Amino acid sequence: MVRQFDYCRSVKTSKRYSKIFKALSNPNRLELFLKILDGHGIDVEGKAKTCFLAGLCENLNIGAPTVSHHIKELVNAGLIETEKQGKFTTCTLNDNVLAELRGVFAEKNGEGND
Repeated sequence: MVRQFDYCRSVKTSKRYSKIFKALSNPNRLELFLKILDGHGIDVEGKAKTCFLAGLCENLNIGAPTVSHHIKELVNAGLIETEKQGKFTTCTLNDNVLAELRGVFAEKNGEGND
C-alpha cells in the first residue's frame, strides 16, 4: 500500500519548508550551502567537520558582509549552525534538517514505502 504524501499538510511545516527553499533559491546562498555540504562529515576524532567562514569568503566573488548576510539567512532557515572560535566563525550543517529533507524527497519519490 502506498502512503499519501503528508509532510506538508500542516501550515507550520509548509511555512518551515518554504523558508528553507527560499533560502536556497538565492544562487550565492545555494553555493555557500553546497560548499559547506562538501566539507561536511566526521573528522578523525569523531567530531562534525566545520567550515571556516573566512575560507568560504575566499572561494566566492562576493564581499564578506554579503557572505555574512547569506550565512545569517541559512541559519535562520535552520540549514546550518554557526559557532565563534576565537576571532573565527565556523559553519556546520544542521544534520536533523538535512535528514528531514532527504526523508521528504524519498517519500515523495516512493522510496521507503511498504
